Amino acid sequence: MTTTEPTVTQSTDTVPQFFGIKVGETRAGLTAYVDHGRQRIFFHTEIDDAYSGQGLASKLISAALTATRAAGRRIVPVCPFVKAYVDKHHDFDDIVDPVTPEAKAVVESALG
Repeated sequence: MTTTEPTVTQSTDTVPQFFGIKVGETRAGLTAYVDHGRQRIFFHTEIDDAYSGQGLASKLISAALTATRAAGRRIVPVCPFVKAYVDKHHDFDDIVDPVTPEAKAVVESALG
């Protein structure tokens, strides 16, 4: 039996933008964000129930935050999953900004 390693891709041509994780050809989840200035505000993460318990959320968030660092942006963890990840994994402490009312307003404005 062969197993397919999950892949993470970034979609920048959608509103909101997101990082998606696929298992084979099936999208198993995503983490959505809005860029604002130097900040990337992560506001929603979901993993399909069929893929829960496989560690996909951690793989997805790790890849998304690594790409955020590479892009020279700072992380604003509005999403509870992203917040829990940065609280547990301190690799990104130097680029995490606090969640502010302004950050929440940016998300609400972007979602219309």
